[in-house]
Amino acid sequence: MTHVNKLDETNYADIKALFRSVFMAPPWNDDWSDDAQLDNYLKDLIEVRGSLVLGLYEDEKFIGVSIGKIKHWCRGTEYFIEELCISNEEQHKGYGQMFFGLIEEYLSNMNINQIFLMTDRHMPAYVFYKKQGFKELTELASFFKEF
Repeated sequence: MTHVNKLDETNYADIKALFRSVFMAPPWNDDWSDDAQLDNYLKDLIEVRGSLVLGLYEDEKFIGVSIGKIKHWCRGTEYFIEELCISNEEQHKGYGQMFFGLIEEYLSNMNINQIFLMTDRHMPAYVFYKKQGFKELTELASFFKEF
């Protein structure tokens, strides 16, 4: 059964391993070989006020992560996603779409009805986010979704 869990510091090693494996592979090809740099980056995202890290699980297998924070904005409270990924082995199987549905359900239970994120226009994620109903903010390569 596919489900979402809120993650914390006890899940850090799994988050780090998944993040590294996804973003060092195509199409991203980011160099996260410097362990200290990766730790600093992830901790900058995770160890902040309002941090919300959600893990996607297929049964007990950790297959996806959304790293973001709850932000209070003039249009309401939103979930600002800094990083989101699905394991390389599970991509193109519908898990990304399923993950967003589960994230929206989780946030709705918190009375949050907005998600904000950004991505590069030339990456496959750009088309994926549009298919999920996100609206492009034309001044930025950013997406916004109300539900």
